[in-house]
Amino acid sequence: MSYLSLFFTAFIAATLLPTASEGMLAYLIQQQNNIALLWVSATLGNTLGSCVNWWLGKELNRFKNKKWFAVSEQQLEKAQNSFNRYGRASLLFAWLPVVGDPLTFIAGIMRVPFGVFVVLVSIGKAVRYAIVIAMALQFI
Repeated sequence: MSYLSLFFTAFIAATLLPTASEGMLAYLIQQQNNIALLWVSATLGNTLGSCVNWWLGKELNRFKNKKWFAVSEQQLEKAQNSFNRYGRASLLFAWLPVVGDPLTFIAGIMRVPFGVFVVLVSIGKAVRYAIVIAMALQFI
């Protein structure tokens, strides 16, 4: 049950909803859970949450010219220019607070191929959770 809870917490943390999964991961490590399964649960949940952002970006792009669309054309252009400046490799940093979630959303708007998106985002998130695990193990 703890692996499923971590999966959903990591999933929600990757969407535009504010929450964090690192604390739960550290707590579950202290509870003597299987570290490899915790790592997979957190990485998979967080990556799938980012996939939701990518899909939302891809789908919402068609509404950008509507009056009710929350992002101005200027803001959208600025975000796209930033994404283009740093390239697809910036998706390796989709785990970063504040900028990570919008980055995955912009990747959908920019129509980054889904396979490329998943590989880059998964690598970044897997490394991040491995670092969190290593740090948590230092305090057990």
